Amino acid sequence: MATATAEPRSVPATEGDGHKHKKNALSDGQGRLAWILLAPTLIVILVVAGIPVIMSLRESLFQTNTGVDPNTGLIAGGEKFVGLGNYTNIFKGGDIVQGSYGSMDRFWNAFLNTTFITIVCVILETVIGVAMALIMAKAFRGRALVRAGILVPWAIPTIVSALMWKLIFDANGVMNKIIGKQILWLADTGASFWAIVVADTWKTAAFIGLLTLAGLQTIPAEVYEAAKVDGATTWQQFVRITLPMVKPTLVVAVLFRTLDTLRMFDLPYGMIGPGKYRVETLSIFSYQEAAQTRYGPAAAYAVVLFIYVLLVAFLFVRVLGADVIGDADAPKKKRRKKTEPPSEEAAIETAIGEGIGGAH
Repeated sequence: MATATAEPRSVPATEGDGHKHKKNALSDGQGRLAWILLAPTLIVILVVAGIPVIMSLRESLFQTNTGVDPNTGLIAGGEKFVGLGNYTNIFKGGDIVQGSYGSMDRFWNAFLNTTFITIVCVILETVIGVAMALIMAKAFRGRALVRAGILVPWAIPTIVSALMWKLIFDANGVMNKIIGKQILWLADTGASFWAIVVADTWKTAAFIGLLTLAGLQTIPAEVYEAAKVDGATTWQQFVRITLPMVKPTLVVAVLFRTLDTLRMFDLPYGMIGPGKYRVETLSIFSYQEAAQTRYGPAAAYAVVLFIYVLLVAFLFVRVLGADVIGDADAPKKKRRKKTEPPSEEAAIETAIGEGIGGAH
C-alpha cells in the first residue's frame, strides 16, 4: 500500500530566550534596504531644512553689537549672547506702527495680518476650489479645456502673478476702470488687504480644486444613482454624500494651503511692496529685520512663525483628523487582523495535530 509522504514544514526559529519567533523570509533585509533607499531623501531634508532651522535657533539667542566699544573707542562689531532676550523683547513691544487694527507693536500687527489673510484666503479658496472640482468632475464637451484653464493660474510663478496683479490694481489699471472708482489698491490702505486676498485666491484656489477633484473621482457613481432613486435632491446629495466622502482629501488640501498662506512673503512683497503695514506679514517683517542687520531679532521672529505653523498643523491633525501620511485606518486593520479566520495552511496543520493526538 502506498504511503503518503508529508512535505517538510518550516519550523519556527527559536532564539536564546526560549520563545519561538515566526521567521518571515520576505522581510529579511528589507529594513536595511528601506534605510538605504530613504537615505538620500533624508540627507536632502537635513541639509535643506534641518540645518537652517538649527542655525536660526542658534542665531535667535544672539544680538549684533552696535555703538562704540568703551574699551577701544572703535565701532563695536561681532555679536553677543542674550539668551531669550530677543523673545522677551517681542512681548515688550516698542516699535509702534499704524495698521488695519490701529496703533500697535509692529510684530503683533504683522501677526494679525498673517492670521486674517490666512483665514479669509483659505475660506474663499476652499469654497471656490470645491466649486471648481464639481465643475471639472462633470462629463461635458470641452471638459479637458476647462480643466487646463482652471489650473493655469496655479502654474504661474507667484512673483509673476504678483507683478501681473500689480498692473491690474494700479491707480490707472483695469480694476479701477471696471468698478468706475479711483481706489489706491497698492497704497497702505484697507483696500490693499483685499487686493492680496483677490490675487492669492485667484492663484491657489485651483490647488484645492485639484485635490478635491481627486477625492471626487473615488466616489462610486452607484452611490449617487441610489440617492436619486431614493428621491434625494442635488443639495442633499452634496451635503450627505459628496462632502462626507471627500472630507479626508479636502481637510489635507486645506491644511497645505493654510500652512502655505501662513508663511506668505512673495505675493504681498512683490505686489504691494515693503513698509506697507496693513499687509505686512511675519515673513516680510522677519526679512526686513534681517535686511537691517538685526539678525538675532529676525531669527526670533522666524522661530515664532515656525512654532505658529507647527501648532496649526498639530491642531489640524489632532482636531480635524487630517490624514497627512495616509495611515488613518492602520489601527482598524490591526484589530481586523486579530479576528480574521485562520489561513488554509494553519487549519490543515491544526487538523493534522488533532488527528495525531486522537490516535495516541
